[in-house]
Amino acid sequence: MQKRALFDFEVDFSNGGGIQGQDFRLDIPRDDISDDELGRYIIRDLRLLMVADVRILRKQIIAEAHKRTLAPNLIDLSHSIHDGMLTYKGLPAPIICDYLSREESRQRYAPGTEFQIGKIEMVANTGTYIDCPFHRYADGKDLSQVDLPAFTDLEGILVRSDYRADLAVGRDVFAGLDVSGKAVLVNTGWAERWGTDAYFEPDAFLTEEAAVYLRDRGARLVGIDSHNIDDIRGGSRPVHSTLLRSEILIVEHLCNLESVPERGFTFSAIPPKFEGVGTFPVRAFARLM
Repeated sequence: MQKRALFDFEVDFSNGGGIQGQDFRLDIPRDDISDDELGRYIIRDLRLLMVADVRILRKQIIAEAHKRTLAPNLIDLSHSIHDGMLTYKGLPAPIICDYLSREESRQRYAPGTEFQIGKIEMVANTGTYIDCPFHRYADGKDLSQVDLPAFTDLEGILVRSDYRADLAVGRDVFAGLDVSGKAVLVNTGWAERWGTDAYFEPDAFLTEEAAVYLRDRGARLVGIDSHNIDDIRGGSRPVHSTLLRSEILIVEHLCNLESVPERGFTFSAIPPKFEGVGTFPVRAFARLM
């Protein structure tokens, strides 16, 4: 039976005032949902702005048929990129500014007509990004050489491995799962640290044995919500080496994986078609089927 969340909520706005809802019902993709997730759904579905706080009250999970079709529902799995944002310590933050400001453009166009042209300076490993074989291997395919089907509408499977229990995600987490031809996403919970210094501590990672297991069973893409799919405590990168040598793409710095069901979704992460580049930010998302 499908599940729905039944709850009350209170929303406070940063510019004053608020709204309340009683006996609110929301379709959910699995058997439970956190208060934080419900808060994000409320903000998104009601298109609220300047939200200071969301409180969930009297929450119950009930067995009830969904009232709306989830098939077209998209879950954004990407971090927003902004000027000065740090993705990985030691790499420069992006610089995002005007190349042509609206004010300057008014001198070039007819009265009432204005445009903005942005200028972006950044390393390719910024935000939520995808790794292609060229990132690791000089003879590997770059972004322009990987075919679109490798980035788009891959059947997805999600596994949960809480970093609080163990930073290492071993092959046993994937045992018995049919990963052949699929995008395998690993939800460790590490993304909750995004935007804090704690995000850059030794993070959740896949073991070499897990990478070999996924390679041998035909995975097409592997994604994780931490800042490196390898153990950063050392110079070797066996997971990158194993997966990228076999043209299995990697996506790092995912987020919102707690909102993704374990089955019943497709995954897309599409970068620009650059030559001579092996990594680049993506707008990664899951489409619930």
